[in-house]
Amino acid sequence: MIEINTQFKKGVLELLVLVMVEKKDMYGYELVEAVSKIVDVNEGTIYPILKRLTNEGLFETYLEESKEGPVRKYYHITVSGKEKKKQQLEEWLKFEKSVNKFIKKGEVK
Repeated sequence: MIEINTQFKKGVLELLVLVMVEKKDMYGYELVEAVSKIVDVNEGTIYPILKRLTNEGLFETYLEESKEGPVRKYYHITVSGKEKKKQQLEEWLKFEKSVNKFIKKGEVK
């Protein structure tokens, strides 16, 4: 895990959550653990994102029994969520390319 500036982290967390849930349906704590392997986050950061994405129609939820404890709420990405992820990923890649190009130009003197 890499320590990342808080403002950088805020800008990319939604994209990370969208990418992970597109790969497979996940429950909240599972998402927290997965994202935490990439950037340092806690439940208080991820759950509001999940709530917002669900309210915006980008995720649907369903409950499933757990062998280890209480029923879990799983998040499933919708067609709108997939479109949003695609749009954000394209924007991220353009942003990353522009920033890297700028930094490299600054290093060459």
